[in-house]
Amino acid sequence: MGKFRFRRRKQRQRVQREIPIRAIIPNLVTMMAAASGVTSIRFSCAGEWKKAAVFILLACMFDGLDGRVARMLRATSKLGAELDSLSDFVSFGVAPAILVYFWIMKVAEVGSTAYQFRGCFWALALFYAMCCAFRLARFNIMLEMPTQPYWKHFFMGLPAPGGAGLVILPIVWQMHEEGTVLHNPWVGSVCLFLCGLLMASRCPTLSLKHLAIPPKWLLLVLLVAIFTLGMLISQFWVTLTFIGVMYYISIPICGAVFCRLRARDTAQDKAGDAK
Repeated sequence: MGKFRFRRRKQRQRVQREIPIRAIIPNLVTMMAAASGVTSIRFSCAGEWKKAAVFILLACMFDGLDGRVARMLRATSKLGAELDSLSDFVSFGVAPAILVYFWIMKVAEVGSTAYQFRGCFWALALFYAMCCAFRLARFNIMLEMPTQPYWKHFFMGLPAPGGAGLVILPIVWQMHEEGTVLHNPWVGSVCLFLCGLLMASRCPTLSLKHLAIPPKWLLLVLLVAIFTLGMLISQFWVTLTFIGVMYYISIPICGAVFCRLRARDTAQDKAGDAK
């Protein structure tokens, strides 16, 4: 019996992995953004344009918070990144497309010339949603790739929240005043096409992530921010329309500034190689 020894099998102890609450909070914020987008779709189908637009704006707010909350709590994860992309597609791709399409169908009277193009309007809504999906997929790929220094203050293409805000601009203006030039089905269709094209393109648009304010401009920036906040409280829809129009104007300006920065960096690189 000395040759044989009975060895006790080590019992595998199941280690219960506990997930801290701080790791769940960012995902909850992302889910709230997705829920806001789905709720916007519900109100769009019911023809309640104001509520549908408000929930898209809420989705923009939650989308801006989830990443900052994750970094603040040190709870970034691959699950959160994938969930964020799916939430963005629902909230800024599908929800605005459906909202603008139903709004166009409401504005276009039955029997009118515009109503006969309802199939084309739906195709433009699909075009916008697919461009948003393409933009989000490209953004996820570019996170793992090095970027040139002149891209520091710019997005490649229109960001998904910005596209959602610009595409519903005619509806936002309608909240203030009906019967204007923007209260037109052709304006909505042009917004669908233009915003979709800008999201899928490589056009540089403004990014505020790395923007630094010089000390001498700090007071002016604070005064403008306080004034804008006051206008949002007193004249919410008019202020949003003005911000949207200024965002449209900033796109060609950003393109000109980007070309100048790229030319300067290219010249510096050639000078460095010559030395």
